[in-house]
Parts: sequence; C-alpha cells; structure tokens
Amino acid sequence: MALIQLPGLVDPHVHMRDPGATHKEDWDSGTCAALAGGYTCILAMPNTLPPITDATTLDASLTAASQKARCDYGLHLGAGTHNDTTANRLAPRVTGLKLYLDQTFGPLRLDGLRSMQAHMTLWPKNRPILCHAEGRTMAAAIMVAMLQDRPVHICHVSRREEIVLIRAARERGLLVTCEVTPHHLFLTDSDVSGLGSGRSEVRPRLNTAADQAVLWQALNDGVVDCIATDHAPHTPAEKDNDDPPPGFPGLETALGLLLGAVRDRRLTQDRLVSLMHTNPLRIFRLASQTET
Repeated sequence: MALIQLPGLVDPHVHMRDPGATHKEDWDSGTCAALAGGYTCILAMPNTLPPITDATTLDASLTAASQKARCDYGLHLGAGTHNDTTANRLAPRVTGLKLYLDQTFGPLRLDGLRSMQAHMTLWPKNRPILCHAEGRTMAAAIMVAMLQDRPVHICHVSRREEIVLIRAARERGLLVTCEVTPHHLFLTDSDVSGLGSGRSEVRPRLNTAADQAVLWQALNDGVVDCIATDHAPHTPAEKDNDDPPPGFPGLETALGLLLGAVRDRRLTQDRLVSLMHTNPLRIFRLASQTET
C-alpha cells in the first residue's frame, strides 16, 4: 500500500455547537473528529447559542476552545444588525467576519442592505469577510464588496449560476474567493429520496447533477479556491423529526472522499493540497501549518 504524505489540512468552515448545543458537539469531540480526518486547523462559525457577536460571547467561546480543543483553531465573528459599527474592534482576535445573508441554522441573518454595507465598510480590508449568500444575495454581496474595493469570500457555492458569476467577477479583477463542500460535490437532489428528507436537509440545498458537474469543473480550473466541510452535526433524533435542522458532519469523511476523487483522476493530489491546505492558509492569513 502506497504512503500518501500530505500537509495538515485546514477547514475554514465548521460548526462546533459549543456553547449552547454541546449535546451535538463540543470543542473536544469536534477537534478529535478533525484530527481523525487529517485536519490540523479548523475555523469555527459564530452561529452558536448565543451567537458570537461581541466581546463577551467571543471570550466565552475562546475559553471553551482553549480548554477542550485538540488541534489548532480560530473563530469567525458573527455580523448582526446590532454590531455593525462595533464588530471591527474585535477583528484582531478572530479569523473573519461571517455575514449570513440567506436562511441558515441559528439566529444570525442580515436582511436588507444597510447592515451589510456598514460591515463591509468598517471591517478592516486586511481581514476576511465570509458570506453565506446564494443567488441574488451573492450578487449583492459581490457588488457591495466591489464598491468598497475589498475582498470577499463566498461560502459553500453550490449552483452553476453562482460559479458563472464568480468566474465573471474574477475575470474583471474583483477580489472574490469561494469554497465548495464535499456534500455538494458527491450528492445531488436525486439522493434525497434515499437519504430521507431530514437526513438530506442542508443549506444550501443539494442541487442538480448539472450544477455538480460545474462545481467539479470549477474545482479543477481554479475558480473554486477551497474545499470546506461545513461540518454541522445534529443528533439522529433531531434530523428525523418533523422540523429537521440543516447540516451534517463532514470532518472525518472529507479527505477519504477527495482521495477517492484523486484515485479516479477527477482531481490531482497537488490540486487537493491547494484546496485543503495552501489556499485556506492564504485567504484567511493563517500561520503555516506543520506537515504531518
């Protein structure tokens, strides 16, 4: 059996559920899962309970992480309507500012342009802004970022129309980066009936085989910058009830799936390293990780 040597992987998009929902996951179990999957650094999203939006909630989350985490980590701050003029003060302590512009799990969501414009204006240009944005809201986020002459990172792109827009923006010199998830690369809406409606519930939703084919093309031609798991665990009972929350875990399975793609010549190993190590380090301005 051949030995495959890879640098420590970096996942810029995970959900640790700590604080507020540690029956699903905490920093100990989540970072154990990360190490089991080849990740040596994870960046956690702010839609915890309570969400990470100010110094108090950031302190609590950093304390939990420092006591339990088993690998390197960072935290993204949540953008809200109440912190659009103050969030920038916390920029040195976090790895990015997350704007939720479409429906997702948890209480964070920005409706309208005012708060998005304020955050894009005040957040330091040398610190990342990440957007959960689909379709028209993604177009709006790119436009506002362009007007502010600042970079923007689009999370979990899943549709052909979004890839087309990002490609066009980059061809015009706009500072747009993006990520895709393993579940959008390996599952489509045709898998929903087999998985069940609750077990397949995720945001963005699983899309068509045609959308998936465009993601793979963009993965290989450089339009997509990162593979991010969007690791988002829930209990089986929660996923199987009448109102299932979106998301499912991915830290332990992503590398195996992508190495299978390398085996099948859908992806080169060098490209995999760029997507899961080199590019996340660059985009999120992280210190170099030790190779393992």
